Amino acid sequence: MKKILLILCTILACAVSANAKLNVVATLPDFGSLAREIGGDKIDIVTLAKPTEDPHFVDARPSFVVSLRSTDVLIDGGAELEIGWLPPLLQNARNPKIEIGKPGRVQASQGIRLMNVPTNVTRAAGDVHALGNPHFMSDPIIAKAVAQHIAQSFSAVDSANAAVYDANYKKFEAAINAKLQEWGAAMLPFKGQNVVAYHDSWVYFAHRFGVNIDIFLEPKPGIPPSPSHLTEVIAQMKARHIKAIIVEPFHDRRIAEKVANATGAKVVEFSQFPGGLPGTDSYVKLIDTLVSRLAAALK
Repeated sequence: MKKILLILCTILACAVSANAKLNVVATLPDFGSLAREIGGDKIDIVTLAKPTEDPHFVDARPSFVVSLRSTDVLIDGGAELEIGWLPPLLQNARNPKIEIGKPGRVQASQGIRLMNVPTNVTRAAGDVHALGNPHFMSDPIIAKAVAQHIAQSFSAVDSANAAVYDANYKKFEAAINAKLQEWGAAMLPFKGQNVVAYHDSWVYFAHRFGVNIDIFLEPKPGIPPSPSHLTEVIAQMKARHIKAIIVEPFHDRRIAEKVANATGAKVVEFSQFPGGLPGTDSYVKLIDTLVSRLAAALK
């Protein structure tokens, strides 16, 4: 009888293990969106930042430590975007599974050539990231590489479902590939046009879709716009006939509206993150929305 009970318990334990979901934490909603694409119903995911929240200044809560302490996989940017709030959370969580170099840690910037790497980092330069511009997820080709990192990590930690993760990655890759030509065609008429942004979040998007974004409402990254700087921006916009100003949900839209009124430009609401704009509950839908909004403003 004891032998039968032991066998039954073993079978039950195996069944529970097979049905257990992979616990995943993503620091930002774009990583969380890709994790859901790859993991599907095989994972439980917690995303720390909200899609309308400034990723530089996320309000760290005690629940984040609890999630990090019990997670199997952590996905972060690895390019210092979360440097102001993530390290203390990790220190308190003390989870060896998600240490750098472990299969359970995905640093999304791994293998990606970051743009705008500064030669000299000082406080006078504003909120400059030493490793380069960390807002790389707005380039769909980079997003494919990040999705592959995630699939590889999930497969390493949960080998029983490796085939599922690989298949989901290939599905995501195919979806991006199918859209790239459409997005490129939509933006082609505006190649070389200039666009103003509130913050320097869009260098990768600009590079991918052939527009120039080198004028910002912030005089330096993270420094609030001053009247004298905005006067200079308005003069540059008039001289270069710039038609669009990109703002994100956490920016002061009123400032952008004043500049738009002075120049005849349109304010275009953008978001780095799925869920930050209506109808953008997936990465592909987000890029769809960004491309269509900017194309409409530049016509």
